[in-house]
Amino acid sequence: MIFTGKDYEIEIDPVEPRAVLRDGGGRVWTELSLLASLDLMDGRDECYDIQPARVVAEDGDTAELRIEMSSPIWRGKAVHVRCTATDVEIWADVHGPIGRSSARLEEVALLGGRAILPNGAGGTFRSSIKFASLFSPTPTEPVHVVRPAAVASSLGVVGDASPGRLHGIFSPPPLCWALGERPASGATDVPEGRWWGMSLRAPVDELTMTAVRYTPLDGGFFLRLDYEGHTVVGDDGLRTPSVVLRPASTPWQALTDYRDDLVARGLAPAAPQTSPAWWSEPIFCGWGAQCARAAAQRPDEPVADGLGLVGGATVVKAADLARQEVYDDFLGTLDAAALDPGTIVIDDRWQDAYGAGTVDTDHWPDLRGWIARQHATGRKVLLWWKAWDPEGVPAEECIVDPAGRPVAVDVANPAYLERLRRIVTHLIGPEGLDADGFKVDFTQRSPSGASLRGADGPWGIAALHTLLATLNQAAKRVKPDALLITHTPHPSFGDVCDMVRLNDVLERDNAGDRVHVVEQLQFRHAVAAHSLPGHLVDTDQWPMPDRDSWRGYVEEQARLGVPALYYLESIDASGERLTADDLALVARTWKEYRDERA
Repeated sequence: MIFTGKDYEIEIDPVEPRAVLRDGGGRVWTELSLLASLDLMDGRDECYDIQPARVVAEDGDTAELRIEMSSPIWRGKAVHVRCTATDVEIWADVHGPIGRSSARLEEVALLGGRAILPNGAGGTFRSSIKFASLFSPTPTEPVHVVRPAAVASSLGVVGDASPGRLHGIFSPPPLCWALGERPASGATDVPEGRWWGMSLRAPVDELTMTAVRYTPLDGGFFLRLDYEGHTVVGDDGLRTPSVVLRPASTPWQALTDYRDDLVARGLAPAAPQTSPAWWSEPIFCGWGAQCARAAAQRPDEPVADGLGLVGGATVVKAADLARQEVYDDFLGTLDAAALDPGTIVIDDRWQDAYGAGTVDTDHWPDLRGWIARQHATGRKVLLWWKAWDPEGVPAEECIVDPAGRPVAVDVANPAYLERLRRIVTHLIGPEGLDADGFKVDFTQRSPSGASLRGADGPWGIAALHTLLATLNQAAKRVKPDALLITHTPHPSFGDVCDMVRLNDVLERDNAGDRVHVVEQLQFRHAVAAHSLPGHLVDTDQWPMPDRDSWRGYVEEQARLGVPALYYLESIDASGERLTADDLALVARTWKEYRDERA
């Protein structure tokens, strides 16, 4: 069976569960495996008695095929292929688990899976890799925007600086890769040539996986979705998210098509038309300045492996410098340099308990008064917020490990969501601190683990959306122009994110060489601009390897979004002092930015 779309052709084997995917020029990109595995916590799925594909619906330029198969754990199971003029959509569905009314989903494999074929072949089957490269929309270390097709990739809401986990800079990123015909020549190179977008389509509340992984092996690949046992499947069964394959001229076109598709189907919000003028004002964030002071106090500290450009002890000490008197010093330096940021971000850590959001009065004896004084000068104040941290939250409102230790707040628990609303009302409301919004961090610390326990409800990407929706709605209920900055450039997060952070700068490529700062952040800006068009971009500025890199980025920031200043006195990684000329450069670029907006 052959279906011809506008720019592609797919040939579906009449007997085997496979399909050859070609572009309009006849080039084969992959031989798709039309299998799927949906594993339960207490049972592994396996396909057998696989029936030939049959057409179940035709309507104009659309056709849907269904491949039925048996499973040892599901009452019924099928893989579907829907071909339209523009794309190919593949998903699986199952009826309820055999012998019981519900079960917990552990992992899903799409475009491949475990099977026993009539010819006796068994084990795991994969789609073929006939493409040269894979574009990943999430920053990683080593930095490689377009990697060889044989290299794995993970998109989701779990990550940190440990080996194999530094892919949480965007969390979640758009769930959209691009398959390319040519290899990249460098860490941030996006080669010309033909591309295919490969994305995941589903309502955000059905994205209950922590990650979607491209898993290649020996010339083949499949996609693995990690549910970790926190998604309950009942008698009515489950439909997996769809994998959508669509030709594209560039990876950026693939991201645009993905976002437009979600919006057209009501799975992501349309682009915002306007935003409050103050959101676009230059930002001063105290974190880089805190780190620089801490580094100056620890001049002999070695850079710690896995912690990037700034040593771990410096980062720990920096959090102790989120103090009222220190920020007053920063404001004095800003005033002396004729720098007038429209927004001040008080960074880690103004709280004495992250989760409770209570003020550390040793650090900030009069935070409400300090915020009021900034308001009197026409400035706004954002509070840094550490997502998921359970510190100060009762254990019964938290997700706990097998020993009963809280590891994250539980957004499936209505009691915690009500607590969060009260906290936000106090921090943002005029009767409380009267702050103007939040810079949200650590969204990549989303709870992950099959042994974790909490209330049944959203997990993974869906749980993070619930957390941010609660934070955003509570803030705007008391202050309609409250600003929420996050590093979540997934299109379906457009309703819970007002401004996208470009987030922390990374360091090395696959060869161990330093990657140009501006090139890294230009890539991130492009991802945000194509995934959330119309949203403002917080350009961030930390960490910087040296003064020259910092100056180069200062010159570029206004072209990428809202300028953000992190450094005032020195560069933490290199120890180089900043001069009056350096701050004058910031003042000039801010003036040019404001003049352009006027």
